[in-house]
Amino acid sequence: MDKRNFAFGKANYILLAIGFAIIIIGFLLMTGPGSTETHFEPDIFSFRRIKLAPTVCFFGFIFVIYAILFKGKACKDEKTNSEE
Repeated sequence: MDKRNFAFGKANYILLAIGFAIIIIGFLLMTGPGSTETHFEPDIFSFRRIKLAPTVCFFGFIFVIYAILFKGKACKDEKTNSEE
């Protein structure tokens, strides 16, 4: 099977996996105990859950977009060879 039939190269899939792992880490940072009707949990307003976790998720989504748009070395070499 010819490699030109695939939309992404190996590097794209590796970068996508890293991006999804960053997003999962961000969602894991958001987890924690919640408040109930009888007990208020002040941890729901902690720095980790309000600022850090959404920022990590945002950078994960940006990284995934970069991974989708990334053109590998093989693609760049193909362009230079076809121009000659």
